[in-house]
Amino acid sequence: MTSDLAAWLIAISAAILLFLGLMHLLYTFRGRKLHPRDPALEEAMKQGHPVLTRRTTMWNAWVGFNASHSMGAILYGLLYGYLALAHQAMLFASPFLLGTGLVLLIGYTLVGRRYWFSAPNSGIFAATALYIAALIVALF
Repeated sequence: MTSDLAAWLIAISAAILLFLGLMHLLYTFRGRKLHPRDPALEEAMKQGHPVLTRRTTMWNAWVGFNASHSMGAILYGLLYGYLALAHQAMLFASPFLLGTGLVLLIGYTLVGRRYWFSAPNSGIFAATALYIAALIVALF
């Protein structure tokens, strides 16, 4: 039987991702936090197209990427939080689910280290550390 501590560690990890995803989604559609500081750059993004297609602009792609990125973090937070609290036996019995969660968090950690700023980076690192701690607790 998996310890409650392991389940709570994953639930807290999931809550961090849920919070970050919700904040990112809010910042994508409200305010100017994810807008370029240079108005000329924003205008260029609204006029420019990616090489892939002329059916969108770089600005629309930017907004869409930010929104879908947020939705991924929200999905992880909701799904793994729910599994940890309501179906911990199933979660901890599934190498696939545990491995998928770990790979996602490590991926976010690596991408975050390279491309993000400190606040989300710190949150992702904490969520990953909590998740790994949960796996260690569950093993012993």
